[in-house]
Amino acid sequence: MNNSSCLQPSSATTVALPILYSCLFPVGMLGNFLSAWIFLCKVPTRRTQYIYLANLVAANLLVCSTMPFLAAYFAKGHRWPYESVACRIAHHLGTLVMQVSMYVTIVILCSTALSQYATLKKNCGPPHSPALPATLHGRLLHEFRQPKFAKYFCAVIWLIVLCITVTAITYNVQERVSGEFPTCYNIKVEAGERPAMIAAYLATVCFFLAFMTVLWSYYSLTRHLSRIQKTTCIGEKHLVYRTVKRNILVIQMILTVCFLPYHIFRPIFYLLLTDNDCLRLNYLVEIKNVLTCLAATKSSLDPLITLLLDKTFKKSFYGLFTKPTPEHQKPNDDIFTEMGRNMERLS
Repeated sequence: MNNSSCLQPSSATTVALPILYSCLFPVGMLGNFLSAWIFLCKVPTRRTQYIYLANLVAANLLVCSTMPFLAAYFAKGHRWPYESVACRIAHHLGTLVMQVSMYVTIVILCSTALSQYATLKKNCGPPHSPALPATLHGRLLHEFRQPKFAKYFCAVIWLIVLCITVTAITYNVQERVSGEFPTCYNIKVEAGERPAMIAAYLATVCFFLAFMTVLWSYYSLTRHLSRIQKTTCIGEKHLVYRTVKRNILVIQMILTVCFLPYHIFRPIFYLLLTDNDCLRLNYLVEIKNVLTCLAATKSSLDPLITLLLDKTFKKSFYGLFTKPTPEHQKPNDDIFTEMGRNMERLS
């Protein structure tokens, strides 16, 4: 974009987005710090389910920590010089870290859905059904429910994130600053150059792979449970199956509501980007930023979703504000604990 004055923020960018990020920041940090403390001190993180959730909380904290930088960028970025320290910090610690951490949450959400699907399918099949790891597909599902695999898998994800972040920051720092963009709020920051565009397309493909994987797991689980209900009497365990179905459905809804609009629009954004239509450019950039904020909202609301869905987390949270219950009086109502015990006996 040769015309550096073409991109001009509206009040939706300079007022609404800073207010939204400023509200999401304390809510997200408080909720995720509380979640992190519960996972560290109250919940047995050696189980696969909680390994994924603990790493999800870490990714949420990273996303939430970028919100003050994003709020400052949208409020004052059109006044900052492009070569200023404030611009570079907002760009690197705001946009870049938030984008990378967002994809960590997407991958971990997908892994959580696969883990629950694999665990339930392992424990709820007919007595004489083939073992889960009999095929390549079965062996892969088997790995996703193993705590050791979950730890290594999450470690690899964070290593990839570190490499991508360091590489991108190094590239941007070494880049020569020209006088083409006098302010921080410009098309180079908002859209990036060719490497950023290629990375955006690859990230979009990764999202749709994760999205379709979760959709497939929900469909397969529904079909599997329908099939065994016709041949066996599952009785009281139906509550467990129904709860896991609900959890996978909630993950699918999170991906659909928070992330799908952004990833549908992102290819459109790059395809419609032109050098000679300033009005279209401003609309495209502002729609992109609003949808990015919608995706970031998920990280602030995750603790509430976990509180509603996971009984162990809920009991630990309520235990912070109530008198401890004697051990012999505690009800055995944690479905994931029971599933974990069943899995350990069957493994």
